[in-house]
Amino acid sequence: MDRLQQSAWQYVAEVLPTEELPMLAAHALVDGRDSPALRELASLPRRSDETEIRELYVQALHELGIPIPDEEAAGRYLLVSLAFGLAKGELSPKDVADRLSMTVAAHTQEETRFLSVAAEYSEWIGPDELPGWENDLRTAAHALTTSTDLGPGIGVPGPKRA
Repeated sequence: MDRLQQSAWQYVAEVLPTEELPMLAAHALVDGRDSPALRELASLPRRSDETEIRELYVQALHELGIPIPDEEAAGRYLLVSLAFGLAKGELSPKDVADRLSMTVAAHTQEETRFLSVAAEYSEWIGPDELPGWENDLRTAAHALTTSTDLGPGIGVPGPKRA
């Protein structure tokens, strides 16, 4: 999955900050992608009008034939990316809990288990309960990463936007 395809689900899942879209467009141009909206987006400063940035981004994806997933699909990608991030050691269990940024509908038993365990985290979880929760989350992540058809190349999302 290339950078722009990956960004589409991250955009819908609200884990890709708007101010990063102009630089993403610039990288896409360097990678060989090209469209009028992509060029215009790449020329904008990070702190440009968010509405303009979002409109150009969506237009660029359309011009390049990159579909924008619905919220349900984006949520699944988010779950799987968090599971892969944890399994690869790129994210901690707390990072996973912190990065669930949208209402996610799970479709498979493994997605449901991973989401359920991740949702059990709270800042009030006791120090004696934390290792068990972390182990359960890693186990659920492993089960999800070995069963999914979405693949490891979907990337790890950044921190949840405030």
